[in-house]
Amino acid sequence: MKTLSILVWVTIIFFAQTTLAQHEGHHQAVPVQKDTSITSSDTLRDEQSESEHSSMHDVPMSNAFSLNLPMNRNGSGTGWLPDAAPMYGYMIHSKKWMYMLHGNLFLRYTNHDISNKGSRGGSKFDAPNWFMGMGQRKVGNNGLFRFSAMVSLDRLTVGGGGYPLLFQSGETWKGEPLVDKQHPHDLFSELSVAYTHAFSRDVDAFVYLGYPGEPAFGPVAFMHRPSSLYNPDAPIGHHWQDATHITFGVTTLGFRYKNFKIEGSNFTGREPNEERFGFDKPRFDSWSARLSYNPTPEWALQVSQAWVKDVHEIGEREDVNKTTASVIHAKKLGAKTFLNSAAVWGYNKAVKGHHEPQHSALVESALTLNNTAIYGKYEWVEKSAEELLLDEETFGHGAVFPVNAITVGINQNLFKVVNTHLSVGVQGTWYGVDNKLQNLYGKNPLSFETYIRFYPGLMSSGASR
Repeated sequence: MKTLSILVWVTIIFFAQTTLAQHEGHHQAVPVQKDTSITSSDTLRDEQSESEHSSMHDVPMSNAFSLNLPMNRNGSGTGWLPDAAPMYGYMIHSKKWMYMLHGNLFLRYTNHDISNKGSRGGSKFDAPNWFMGMGQRKVGNNGLFRFSAMVSLDRLTVGGGGYPLLFQSGETWKGEPLVDKQHPHDLFSELSVAYTHAFSRDVDAFVYLGYPGEPAFGPVAFMHRPSSLYNPDAPIGHHWQDATHITFGVTTLGFRYKNFKIEGSNFTGREPNEERFGFDKPRFDSWSARLSYNPTPEWALQVSQAWVKDVHEIGEREDVNKTTASVIHAKKLGAKTFLNSAAVWGYNKAVKGHHEPQHSALVESALTLNNTAIYGKYEWVEKSAEELLLDEETFGHGAVFPVNAITVGINQNLFKVVNTHLSVGVQGTWYGVDNKLQNLYGKNPLSFETYIRFYPGLMSSGASR
């Protein structure tokens, strides 16, 4: 187990050093509005430059947490994507504000274990979805204020018991743990505000408050990574890697120096409860820390650690130490051609648990060719008998079982109206199952799904008003 941890850290360091050497002196791929907020002798503009930028002087065409970074670096919560990552959504400007809207809606049929050789599969018609809006404006010369709201109608369109997803575990329904299903997301998945102060082009400090919100832990959440936008399913390693993206009570302090960022959070460790339309009690009983580094416009790296208290909403309380590391890559190959990829590792260790620490790993990629996208994902996750609701007398106390899953899919845009795409897609997943679990799941269960998807096109400058 320690060997895998060391390999992940070595890989991240290798990527950082290699790409930095290859791209030393390389400028950011996405142009950033010239800074007029830092008034010092080396940043004064002449009268002509001031005139050119006066009409947009108070509209922050920038990252949500820095006046001096490109907006393409925006991820979920306070996380970073590569500067070269594509942005999908709608943008609107007023005199002082910049607003952005984003979302994803699938109308689909999914069938897990299409061979019916196992007893744990299922099929369903449903509609996973999420919608997000944010706004930002300058405060004085050096300040940046932003707000963000994310909502999901999963409880209505997916149901309280979630959707079928083999080997998934986490959260509850009707007082029982959800197993082989992905839980629906809360109606209010993020309501947050933040303020950033720029001390110079290279130095920012910020504070982020969310109820709910996302602490400084893990990579950009799966639903916001360009490499996973086409896939309706959550990763089966979600609760190892990025499940804290909906947390009822978060405060984060962060500091950026050039392309490095360090941040820490105090947050509520317990998973959201079954009341998806309400607000859970804020507890602020858990902590996290994250170091992020974007060595070039095409790469975003992070390592993070969290100390989470009372993870489970029901049953035996459990404190967990969580560790993640990730590498996200974005490559623009043409005007509407992109290659987006991510590699994520997550590690859970129960403080007083009776089972071994558990690893998860994910590698995903999506190649977007104008109106066609081909995507895939490989996952390896260690699931305990307890999480899969197995009889521990039969399967062993503290037993952990490795699960492998390979997903391949294709998404085809049909038409676009008002920068909104309608597309169709199909995907399939092959699972590799431990011998001891084949009586329940079959030897190599397969899943299939087909969907219609609605989503915004590539970001445009929007309309001024």
